[in-house]
Amino acid sequence: MASEAQLALPVLIRDDATFDNYLAGEGGKVLLGGLRQQLTPDGEPLIFLHGGAGSGKSHLLQAACHLAEGRALYLPLADLAGYAPEEVLAGAEQMPLLCLDDLDAVVGNEAWELALFNLYNAARDAGCRLLLAAAASPRELAIDLADLRSRLAWGVVYHLPASDDERKCLILEFRAGLRGLQLPPEVAAFLVKRAPRSLDGLLDCLDKLDRASLAHQRALSIPFVKQTLDL
Repeated sequence: MASEAQLALPVLIRDDATFDNYLAGEGGKVLLGGLRQQLTPDGEPLIFLHGGAGSGKSHLLQAACHLAEGRALYLPLADLAGYAPEEVLAGAEQMPLLCLDDLDAVVGNEAWELALFNLYNAARDAGCRLLLAAAASPRELAIDLADLRSRLAWGVVYHLPASDDERKCLILEFRAGLRGLQLPPEVAAFLVKRAPRSLDGLLDCLDKLDRASLAHQRALSIPFVKQTLDL
């Protein structure tokens, strides 16, 4: 069970962040297999994901929590860095799976680094599996505590490439298809060029288009997208 302090933290997990909603790129099947297997007896004790914005790190951590069905805890450290680390991490090793996102937001802070090092040791003793994510690999992060750096590097490390425009189009078409929507390639390309550049922003646009398409019984054409999103 998570501690009462953890339960009071402002943490939300997106309902649509699932493995089925993730478009795996090159090498993605191996990554997804490792994440799906992590809570099994043969699963990895520590998996470390790193990549830039839009690479899917948060999606995968939240998807792992959904798959764990109440046996996991997700902590986005970029949102929680202002809390005392002992409040955020107290008792976290009691969960079968602990997902720590945005690790780079707290490294370089002496109190956080010591708390993370102690958490690693407690998780190992308790049999808690760790799924971690950051903008850079353990060896590239600005970690001052050498013992923490070495412990994080002991896990399986995956690099997630950032989504270029082509991949953003593929993701939009893939996610539209899961909703039963037909998103023609030229419409996806128009969205990527004219709508917000971030992947989260593009997916929010797809949400609006999905609702508008259903309400007006209209196909997703460029004129309809322009009208709906005021582009």
